[in-house]
Amino acid sequence: MKKATRTFQVFAKPASYRCNLRCEYCYYLDKKNYFINSQSLQMSDDILECYIRQHINASIDPVITFSWHGGEPTILGIDFFRKIVALQKKYQPLKQRIANAIQTNGTLLTDDWCRFLADEGIIVGLSLDGPEEMHNRFRSAAGQQPTFDKALNSYYRLKQHKVYCDILCTVNSHNVKYPLQLYRFFKEIEAPYITFLPVVYRSECKNTEVSTATVPAEAWGDFLITIFDEWKQRDIEIININIFEETSRLAFGQEQALCIFRKTCGDIPVVEYNGDTFSCDHFVRDEHKIGNIRNISLAEMIEGRQQRAFGKAKADLPDYCLTCEVLSMCNGGCPKDRFLATPDGKTGLNYLCTGYKRFFKHFQPFVAELKNLWQQQNKARSNQMTDATDRNRTGRNDPCPCGSGKKYKRCCLIKS
Repeated sequence: MKKATRTFQVFAKPASYRCNLRCEYCYYLDKKNYFINSQSLQMSDDILECYIRQHINASIDPVITFSWHGGEPTILGIDFFRKIVALQKKYQPLKQRIANAIQTNGTLLTDDWCRFLADEGIIVGLSLDGPEEMHNRFRSAAGQQPTFDKALNSYYRLKQHKVYCDILCTVNSHNVKYPLQLYRFFKEIEAPYITFLPVVYRSECKNTEVSTATVPAEAWGDFLITIFDEWKQRDIEIININIFEETSRLAFGQEQALCIFRKTCGDIPVVEYNGDTFSCDHFVRDEHKIGNIRNISLAEMIEGRQQRAFGKAKADLPDYCLTCEVLSMCNGGCPKDRFLATPDGKTGLNYLCTGYKRFFKHFQPFVAELKNLWQQQNKARSNQMTDATDRNRTGRNDPCPCGSGKKYKRCCLIKS
């Protein structure tokens, strides 16, 4: 069975775009137009088994991670996910471990759900846009019904059952105005890990006009700077904030793990409920369909020419970006947001460019500080190893290698 040659992640959408909420900025609800002729929007048992088997066979990692997304995956019920776990155990290799993560709005989680998630060690990503007024501004159920109370109750229920829960906060045109109020709310509820996701929404990307929920670019940069300054001063070892943690990797010579900031992308394809597979969940349309798992293996699609070309195309940037002082930190951002013109009239500038540039310039000294500290620690460790080697080679009656003028036996040998 063919395997992938690199680490990959799949966003599996067993319920497709189906969701019990009607969030104003949800880009995936548009997919109802793509699957308009579908009679059932639930992954069948045979496609589910096919996907799980192929994902396991393709993975080269010690831990095989499944990511369940939507829409809202929990609308399929606990029994559907019990079926997932059973199939994973059926095909699990002896030398690899399997982990699951699920992204949910939390409104359907019950104690039974939480017990199941805890028993199976499933990580939960919970969508929460801040305190009540901020959360309810754009995240509502059908009929404009608020969802904050249900989401927050689910957060506490998950904590009660000791389910590890990450917070996914979409930053929109409203809550971006209140960075400290938003951040301190998450501190109050003791959120261990926070991802801030900027809303940039255009209906099916037909033009450059963005929705009223879309975050203003410069405000996005100011939002990140304000939270970063407080996080660095008070919470750097307490709370993990996705964009800060990932950008810090540059200090250690590591590439960012976030797909939007990598030089290439294409490592996170989407498998839809019917087995159709696409390059990315922001590009679920015909020209980016790379196959169907019923006809071609997941590994072959990941390694295929079309997916490779999709990933490499991210590096195709206008000259304005190629000469930017923070290019190594953003690499042009997500291709879905590159719909503006550069100052010299070339296409391909990221909508969030001004915000990211402002934030990354503010963040650069922190990266330099981390890099300097890391190098000092490495040098100290290297010196310790050298000293230990010298001591091992020095005779008891030889001059001490520390330069004290004493014999080794009357100096550092006593201290060692």
